[in-house]
Amino acid sequence: MRAAQEYRPHLALAHALADRAREIVLPFFHSPQTRIKAERKADRSPVTRADRQAEQAMRAMIADAFPEHAVVGEEFGDGDSGNGGAGGLTWCIDPIDGTRAFICGRPTFGTLIALLQDGAPVLGIVDMPRLDERWVGVTGEPTLRNGEPCRALAAAALEDATLLCTSAEMFSAAERPRFDALRGRVAEAGFGTDCYGYALLASGFADIVMEAGLAPHDFAALVPVVEGAGGRISDWNGAPLAAAGAGVQKKHTVLACAGKELHALALAVIAR
Repeated sequence: MRAAQEYRPHLALAHALADRAREIVLPFFHSPQTRIKAERKADRSPVTRADRQAEQAMRAMIADAFPEHAVVGEEFGDGDSGNGGAGGLTWCIDPIDGTRAFICGRPTFGTLIALLQDGAPVLGIVDMPRLDERWVGVTGEPTLRNGEPCRALAAAALEDATLLCTSAEMFSAAERPRFDALRGRVAEAGFGTDCYGYALLASGFADIVMEAGLAPHDFAALVPVVEGAGGRISDWNGAPLAAAGAGVQKKHTVLACAGKELHALALAVIAR
């Protein structure tokens, strides 16, 4: 694993990618035409011109700065990325995480940018274009929100915790009972957050995020952000989240908690 300072050139590019994505997607936001003209992909999830234009621009910027790196993206796949480009480095990008929110005029959509080394996320940005908030995580360093350190704050007990999730409909028939078990133990649950829920957790506003059916572009950027704030993030079995060779189609379960003790408690509830 490289030292954190070795990712400085990559971090500069990641910020530039987030800035460019903002420039492209915001003019499409709060436009009824964006909703009307949205298309449906094979999995019935929506996609807009903003998604595609932003990813194309981001890919071009990466190719210009680091042509030897591999790229995985939501809209244009992973090509021949395999386990990474030169040095095992792969960019994993999602121009609009929360396209449903985007086309419905809700400001909780975000842009996700991650750098993976040998499949492990080492740099992540969660950018909220409409809310003008940006979380940055780099391995070995504290997470920053708009340039200032932030910290996850975990409830002492599950019964006091707040649980966030994008939608209860994201769980399969086999997964739903495990989510319901945890939901039944916490103080309250909130929905409709997409990537914003993980960022809120990193800033001390939520305790747990539990989701399923996520592809690498959905979670890679979240790992350094959550962990750099003192939180824990894994799959539902407690295994680290990695994206090497996974491709954009493989789906994962994700459990993020604001502290290791709470993470252990939540894992015990959802254990098979």
